[in-house]
Amino acid sequence: MDHMSPRLRAFLSEPIGEKDVCWVDGISHELAINLVTKGINKAYILLGQFLLMHKNEAEFQRWLICCFGATECEAQQSSHCLKEWCACFL
Repeated sequence: MDHMSPRLRAFLSEPIGEKDVCWVDGISHELAINLVTKGINKAYILLGQFLLMHKNEAEFQRWLICCFGATECEAQQSSHCLKEWCACFL
């Protein structure tokens, strides 16, 4: 876990529960606003979309970029975060 950002480490330290979407590593304040505006206000909702895409990081990243205006870096960080969470908890 030494190579992980503090934010990723914190996210992976416990189940998602009712965490807001902004807890996901890679989700900036601006991206969180875009997600919340379209009904994705909780981390578990974003995780659900990731799972519906069969944990396909490239597809999930394209979706975040095209539908919510995520940067490539944000999309990569958030998909990595959700992938790592799945590896720890599923």
